Amino acid sequence: MRRAFLGVTAFALLWAAAVAVSPRILFAQSRLPNAKDVVSPSAYVSLAPVPRGRNFELAVVLKIRPGFHINAREASADYLIPTELRADLPAGIKAGETVYPKGTLQKFAFSKTPLNVYADRATILVPLAAESNAPLGPVKVPLKLRYQACSTEVCLPPVTLDVDAAFEVAAAGAAGKSVHPEIFSTK
Repeated sequence: MRRAFLGVTAFALLWAAAVAVSPRILFAQSRLPNAKDVVSPSAYVSLAPVPRGRNFELAVVLKIRPGFHINAREASADYLIPTELRADLPAGIKAGETVYPKGTLQKFAFSKTPLNVYADRATILVPLAAESNAPLGPVKVPLKLRYQACSTEVCLPPVTLDVDAAFEVAAAGAAGKSVHPEIFSTK
């Protein structure tokens, strides 16, 4: 009888300890956002419409949640996951080399050396060209953005987000108007 009582008492104490700790663990986990919610990407093009035979730019603007950062394209160490943008270009649209912004070196308690990161906002540029055979009309360019978001305390799992860029291709010689001057420099 005494053995059964001790077993029940031990179980009750373990259960009480688990209940006392669980809310704290659940609360700590609930404060962490889903990794996909840390970066809000938006795609823009520099011309509207895009005439056949013209060069233009595509920009993906990353808004990064306060308190978090993502590794820059040129990661500071081999074990860090760099930010990467990939495009699945349709027929008639060609891309140049993607231009990633320079990150900023920031010191974190978990690293002996400063890390090259993007925080707050970053813009990735892709030079594009509408070839003479580009299909006329609406064009959609599916993009994949891969990053790993971290705070000063924790790194979230790396994620890949789908981002779509959409624009209109017009006949050669059509007037393409520069748009989004807040993103694209007009030289």
